Amino acid sequence: MSYKVEDHMALTSQLYPGVFTQMVPQQGESKPRRRRKKNKDAGLNGARKRKLNEEQVNLLEMNFGNEHKLESERKDKLALELGLDPRQVAVWFQNRRARWKNKKLEEEYTKLKTSHENIVVLKLKEQLSEAEKEIQRLSDRIDGVSTNSPSSSLSMAMDPPFLGEFAMEGYGDAFYMPPENNYIPGMEWINLYM
Repeated sequence: MSYKVEDHMALTSQLYPGVFTQMVPQQGESKPRRRRKKNKDAGLNGARKRKLNEEQVNLLEMNFGNEHKLESERKDKLALELGLDPRQVAVWFQNRRARWKNKKLEEEYTKLKTSHENIVVLKLKEQLSEAEKEIQRLSDRIDGVSTNSPSSSLSMAMDPPFLGEFAMEGYGDAFYMPPENNYIPGMEWINLYM
């Protein structure tokens, strides 16, 4: 005796009514039919979507220039004039508005970018001008100090860096040593080079 899956399901559906009723087709009923996929190129009423010719595009562009959104009556009238489906006209306007908004955003971005770059350049020019003024001020300060030696004019014009009890005294003497009676711990090595 061979049992089929349908027989088991029918038996189970009789034992547990309401649980498997949707899964098992009743006697005499056929299985539900699969729907056919619609053709992607088919528009309303199964007609193929036609590509717009140049005259249609020009008329649509002209109408878009007047107003960016379509009212129902205007859409129907325009579709009738162009020999198109009203839905195709509506979709064209929707796509055209999207392109128009993107173009406006790109233009606004370009303006903002240019403005930002100009501001950055101005700030950098201001900083450069301030740096040049500071260099000039330091140069004037160096030129204003009179020295005997031309080679030491740079070192004499600036304050020597603080090195504790030691200080720069020019290029000849590297360190100033305090008198002999002041012992500095850890500086015995310096006596080797004096």
